[in-house]
Amino acid sequence: MKRVVSFSYCGECYIARLKEEGRYSTAHVYRNALRSFASFCGTASVRFRQITRECLRRYSQYLYGRGLKPNTVSTYMRMLRSVYNRGVESRDAPYVPHLFREVYTGVDVRQKKALPTAELHRLLCADPGSETLRHTQSVAALLFQLCGMPFVDLAYMENSDLKRDVLRYNRVKTRIPISVEVLDTALALIERIRGGRPSTSGAASGYLLPILNGGYKRGCESSFREYQSALRTFNNRLKSLAKALRLKSPVTSYTLRHSWATTAKRRGVSVEMISELLGHKSIRTTQIYLKSFDLSERTKVNRLNCSYVMNYKSIV
Repeated sequence: MKRVVSFSYCGECYIARLKEEGRYSTAHVYRNALRSFASFCGTASVRFRQITRECLRRYSQYLYGRGLKPNTVSTYMRMLRSVYNRGVESRDAPYVPHLFREVYTGVDVRQKKALPTAELHRLLCADPGSETLRHTQSVAALLFQLCGMPFVDLAYMENSDLKRDVLRYNRVKTRIPISVEVLDTALALIERIRGGRPSTSGAASGYLLPILNGGYKRGCESSFREYQSALRTFNNRLKSLAKALRLKSPVTSYTLRHSWATTAKRRGVSVEMISELLGHKSIRTTQIYLKSFDLSERTKVNRLNCSYVMNYKSIV
């Protein structure tokens, strides 16, 4: 007699596999999606037969009703679809043509994540009035001045990655090698962020900046959890910084990445040079375009981009 495998069990098995592969971030997203769906269904273990077009449609409305944006809803739906398809492949779930057809699984490029230039200038340059917020502002400015670097790459940046004024490292997400010439202003920010920190953080941990304490082996689940905690703290402080500076737009670490790319686009920089930081193409594909430009060309674009924002003056 064939054992009955539930949708929830199938999902947990895949999450365990992701963790074994060290893909903790992806596992974290799947976990959130499965927990959300189980909560909606009112059961700890969802069965495959419970998943119907009508159930998915109502769950989609439920997510929108809780204030989730289209891209977040799409992510959850794609996670559920992935688990369901695995159930179909293992013959634990029936094949239902176009099961997810009535729910959104695309990418809404209309969602604006970049700040208007005036707000971006204020975020990075105006005095927020406290040392804690000035520290947060320095980290934000550094992310921007390093070509919109993702927070995860900055957190795991090692001392050995910076030689003289050039950063050479592999992206955490894709392992693709990156080289960035660090502007003088960015070097000053690095020293400011590192300054006055306890000896147990920053340089003593092997990391370039005192974001992670280095107490966990890189790539393990505990290290990922420490990073998630650091990211939450940084995003919360960014919200406080934006509030203190009276910005109208929401600000997260991802906002800085999009703002760098959008600023460059507005200034007429080619899409290939920007590397499509807005995420409209895969990172791997856009990195292929980047390889056609040498370091000095990319540095020139970054220098002009940073100078434009730092010296921006609103027209009243």
